[in-house]
Amino acid sequence: MKDKVLIANRGEIAIRIMEACKELGLDYIVVYTPEDVDSQHVRLNLDSKSNRNKAWRVSSYTDPNDILAVADHTKCTAIHPGYGFFSEDYRFARRVTVRDRPLTFIGPKWEVIKDLGDKINTKRVANRLGIPTIPGTDGPIYNEMEAEAIAQHLLEEQKERQIKNPSILVKAAAGGGGMGIEEVHQIEQFRRVYRHIQNYAKRQFGDGGVLIEQCLRDYNHLEVQLVCSRHGERVHFGTRNCTIQSTGRQKRLEAAPGFDSTCFAYEFNAAEVLDKVVEYSLKLASHVRYDNVGTWEWIVTADGQPYLLEVNTRIQVENDVSARISYLHGKDQPNLIREQIRLGLGDRMGYVQKDIHFRGSSIELRIIAEDTHRGFAPWIGTINRFAVPQHQWAATYTHVPFDRPYVIPSEYDPNLALSIVWGDSMDEAKERASRFLNEVVIEGENAAGEPILTNIPYLKNNLARLLTF
Repeated sequence: MKDKVLIANRGEIAIRIMEACKELGLDYIVVYTPEDVDSQHVRLNLDSKSNRNKAWRVSSYTDPNDILAVADHTKCTAIHPGYGFFSEDYRFARRVTVRDRPLTFIGPKWEVIKDLGDKINTKRVANRLGIPTIPGTDGPIYNEMEAEAIAQHLLEEQKERQIKNPSILVKAAAGGGGMGIEEVHQIEQFRRVYRHIQNYAKRQFGDGGVLIEQCLRDYNHLEVQLVCSRHGERVHFGTRNCTIQSTGRQKRLEAAPGFDSTCFAYEFNAAEVLDKVVEYSLKLASHVRYDNVGTWEWIVTADGQPYLLEVNTRIQVENDVSARISYLHGKDQPNLIREQIRLGLGDRMGYVQKDIHFRGSSIELRIIAEDTHRGFAPWIGTINRFAVPQHQWAATYTHVPFDRPYVIPSEYDPNLALSIVWGDSMDEAKERASRFLNEVVIEGENAAGEPILTNIPYLKNNLARLLTF
């Protein structure tokens, strides 16, 4: 019996999973909330008579009982969480696989999600393996004197390395999303800041543990794309650079490969640094027996020092920017979502690292309804016209319909499209990206009759910054 996949997500990623299932000959089910009824991931499965039973309404994408009830009713055998929502929730992954009617969770095993989802644990394991992490503690500190000694050591070390404006970050260990973090420049400031953060952590998180680490500036944010199987097979699909982000650290432009000497005169051997972060990423993946698609996130400073930041145990939005410069057996660009499903259902990989070749450059453009001049504030309203150019060197993924108005739901981020362009060189990819953005047409207005705001001007203006320090 063939597997049947419940797609527990929305928007463009739901459509991409749906298309990958079709290519693999798998049946699927999509879910949707009332706010998303006009999304293409729903309409594509409601409008067609043959697909009328493929879209099921739920109260929330984050209600596990609703999701599992639909899976059971429609006799699904697997769940694909996409990204966000349940994709890195080890509790959900565990529940799915150990229930009376077990389902296959298309992602890493839940134990790995749990271990790597804890940044402190990831840092501790990486340090044991000799993988560089941001200098600082790899566990919460509760003693003020011990904390001050660590802080002083980190500040002195930066001065010895002649780092300009040395400083450290004091963080609530149980925090997240930028909450409970303060910067310290002088050791005389430390005790006051430490006490403030510790008290804040106790109030907000019930845990007064504090982390201390070096504050890094002037760095690039790189990623390594890994694909692994349940049979111990592990390969990489290169590196990408996602340094250009919003004020909330949400990515806006991504490029592959991670560095390119035509963009910037690096103070280090870029090829060697890229090889090293790939080597370290595979080393950690092998140690934890990683068994699906995943991304290893890195910070690389202007002098070429890499530091492991975290591991994302899921498919990422920007997976295709890596796939578009990767070739299996020298000819086929892989579909990494299709690979994730196939390997998650137990298939063997069928290729090894030497079968993967890299050629050219690619750029991803995240097209979003937002006001980039006001802190990337979301824009909410109705899109009346939406059109993207068609080129052999570009691909667009979107849930926004091309043939009718679309009301952007205020309940979710106003992401409109992901567009990938590629070329034989980074210069050519940049030129094509600029041309593509000039040809995009998005018209609409909000409730006050004001015209739609998007980040397209921001994307155009930042193309020149790609892969630079």
